[in-house]
Amino acid sequence: MDTPLAMESGHPDPPPGQCWCCGSIDDPDRMIHLGNHPEVAMCRPCARWAAKEAWEIEDRDRTGVLVSLRDRFRRLRRGVIDRNWHRHPVFGRPLRWLGNRLP
Repeated sequence: MDTPLAMESGHPDPPPGQCWCCGSIDDPDRMIHLGNHPEVAMCRPCARWAAKEAWEIEDRDRTGVLVSLRDRFRRLRRGVIDRNWHRHPVFGRPLRWLGNRLP
């Protein structure tokens, strides 16, 4: 997932159970709803993506060993995705598992 999709001007509110980010449809009880805007729902993969983006924004103002280590993991992840290694039939699944658990 690269970036969230823009909502069409004719349909500002997606139906219940549809992700505002990618448009996937799921049970509304299994989606993440924003606190002050319960009409906004995100699927779990999009919520993970948003959390990682927020963490990266927070790290821009920080320094230290852990921040530089997280930046290296992010660069490594981008390299794996650019080369489509995460779709490899043998080691793609472990890479995706690892990617979900690293910053």
